Amino acid sequence: MPTAYAPGSVTTVFAPREDGEGSFGVSFAVADGVRATVEPAAETAVRLDGEATDFEPVEGVLDSLGVAAAVELDAEIPVGRGFGASGAATLATTLAADAAFELDLSREEAVGAAHRAEVAAGTGLGDVFVQDRAGLAWNAGGGGGRNRVERDDRIEYVSTGGIATESVLGDEASMARVADAGTDALAMFDPEDPLEEWFGTAWAFARRTGLPTPAVEEAVGRVAEAGGAATMAMVGETVLAAGVEGVLPEATRITNEGARLLERT
Repeated sequence: MPTAYAPGSVTTVFAPREDGEGSFGVSFAVADGVRATVEPAAETAVRLDGEATDFEPVEGVLDSLGVAAAVELDAEIPVGRGFGASGAATLATTLAADAAFELDLSREEAVGAAHRAEVAAGTGLGDVFVQDRAGLAWNAGGGGGRNRVERDDRIEYVSTGGIATESVLGDEASMARVADAGTDALAMFDPEDPLEEWFGTAWAFARRTGLPTPAVEEAVGRVAEAGGAATMAMVGETVLAAGVEGVLPEATRITNEGARLLERT
């Protein structure tokens, strides 16, 4: 049974594309992610960390590939809290299914299938592109396309709850605020800037969207008091901090190693 891995990813700022085919934004891949083990089956069934679950983008990508499978997902990142877990699960499943069913997909075809399943499910707009290549990734619009640089910044975080991505992506008023604030923030992005500086811009974006909860506001304030900078993961009740140590309870790093097939078990 093939197993594949995809890193988690965090989006700090985004703005939807007018054509509805994804988004512009600034994101980075994190060292923790999701493993997917795929075994051909009579009908598709998904288990997450040992528990049976409905996982629409995973089920959708298998359906689009014309296969049915038993999928075991093991998540190292919080699910539904802004770490791109659905995208990582979908991309890892696609890579493992390609091996399990000998589909002979190109890398571009596999990533495209996972992306379309995410968009159709309303669980993401571009996470899989970041998880494919890893590093710090951005597409600020203006015809510049997708870009990537390698970084290994340490990041602290705290996750206090989930915000359903589809509830934001499917709300016209929320997305109008995101589009306006995101376009302004992306115009200020410089990949050479320290992460703390970008987090300051990203936090201003987050506040304009109206998405931060009181718990998010409190954690960002604690980081600021300690001399660091923090912002909110898009989309989740998760705070990310740079320039501090020991302020937030969890830590990870930006990773430069993207999704990949691991092994056959």
